[in-house]
Amino acid sequence: QVQLAESGGGLVQSGGSLKLSCAASGNIVSVYAMGWYRQAPGKERELVATWLKGGADGSTTYADSVKGRFSISRHNARNTVDLQMNDLRPEDTAVYYCNAQIMARRLEGYWGQGTQVTVSS
Repeated sequence: QVQLAESGGGLVQSGGSLKLSCAASGNIVSVYAMGWYRQAPGKERELVATWLKGGADGSTTYADSVKGRFSISRHNARNTVDLQMNDLRPEDTAVYYCNAQIMARRLEGYWGQGTQVTVSS
């Protein structure tokens, strides 16, 4: 069984920073992708940033709304992924979910329980 554990959410003022972390544990053979999604009240869940396995260091993708402000980093040895969020804005307020595509007994997608990020104006 694979589990994702998230940490690092909270309340911050506009312009501030937060760092989210997600750690995958269990009978992991290989991690193919890890990333973050978010869901604001009344809105659909949307992609924030992802890391995809491939090449020397993998590749990253960001939503246009967070480019230049957020940065995703992966730590292979610990099966973790961090999301550094700078210059936070009220519109970044949402529940942030970690997502991973992991090969255990088979390749499956997994979700964390979510962590609240609230940005006050």
